[in-house]
Amino acid sequence: MDLFKKCREFTTAKEAQAAGLYPYFRVVDNAEGGTVFINGQKKIMAGSNNYLSLTSHPKVISAAKKAVEKYGTGCSGSRFLNGTIALHIELEKRLAHFMQKESALVYSTGFQTNLGTISCLVGPGDVIFSDSENHASIIEGARLAEGPTVVFNHNDMADLERLLKEHTSASGKLIVTDGVFSMTGDIAKLDEIVKLAKKHHARIMLDDAHGIGVLGRLGRGTADHFNATSHVDIIMGTFSKSFASLGGFIVASEEVIEYVKHHARAFIFSASMPPSAIAAVIAALDVMETEPEHIERLWKNTQKMKKGLDDMGYDTAPSQTPIIPVNIGDDLRTLFFAKAIYDEGVFTNPVLPPGVPKDKSLIRTSYMANHTDSELNFILEVFEKVGKMCELIG
Repeated sequence: MDLFKKCREFTTAKEAQAAGLYPYFRVVDNAEGGTVFINGQKKIMAGSNNYLSLTSHPKVISAAKKAVEKYGTGCSGSRFLNGTIALHIELEKRLAHFMQKESALVYSTGFQTNLGTISCLVGPGDVIFSDSENHASIIEGARLAEGPTVVFNHNDMADLERLLKEHTSASGKLIVTDGVFSMTGDIAKLDEIVKLAKKHHARIMLDDAHGIGVLGRLGRGTADHFNATSHVDIIMGTFSKSFASLGGFIVASEEVIEYVKHHARAFIFSASMPPSAIAAVIAALDVMETEPEHIERLWKNTQKMKKGLDDMGYDTAPSQTPIIPVNIGDDLRTLFFAKAIYDEGVFTNPVLPPGVPKDKSLIRTSYMANHTDSELNFILEVFEKVGKMCELIG
């Protein structure tokens, strides 16, 4: 059989494009606040992870420009060899201090962060306990690990404890969970996970890509939200959301960081973050620490949109954060609804399996600090109009 036979037989994307329902790889020409322009058409953005709206903050843009002028556009190597510059070290010290941990390690992407960290820490006799709705990068990291993975039902602490009891003979146990779940916007029951980890002698790794910048004091994330930072062994975050850049990191004890930086292949054999990206994160961190009004506006906008969509009769469960899903279920109905919303001028993200479980397709909406009331009102007006037209609401 030809290796590429599967490629020739893959026609799903082209069929969706021919039907006018393909919602991916749209090219954004430029952005102004909460608005983007695509093919010359104005769309209100309700699908970005730019929660604090810092990608356009003057301090962040200025810092990136200055870094390029000083260091050039790239580091031309891995951190392990020739790709470490002073900005990497400064950022790691700042992150460790901000997240209230001993040490930090910066990766080139968030996906690599989970891939490299999980796979290098979990050995043949160890077991990973993973939430069923964890991000794909956690799933792939677990696949590369030498120890097995068992999956517990989403946010189901009774199921997690059942599995912990079944694996009492494991050499080591690592509970891995998202802090804020990226499709549904609900928050991990971290306070209960901490109790179970202590009871069953397990370690905890928290993927807080969507929690940092959103939850906790100054945006320190889910662990801070639960006053549980000292009880979470590894906290992972990304720079492509609230930090307005690209990359990922972990914070942990110094001994864990030293081990990972010398064993994680996804770290050792990857080119390092470019200077502009690092400088942007440092500047974003400065803003987070000194300008809390961005988080305040984010939550004001979040509360407005959650109430507005709920009052119309949409099912937005189980969201507790600026990620607010509109649950639909059927794949085709979700695509039709997404197209109608888009045609009316609102950019959202339709999510189908495997991004969500079968028959759980949804429209993922997410909100930013710089959304204006007029933009948010427009989004609500469109959802009301299209929802009635598609008979999703009364």
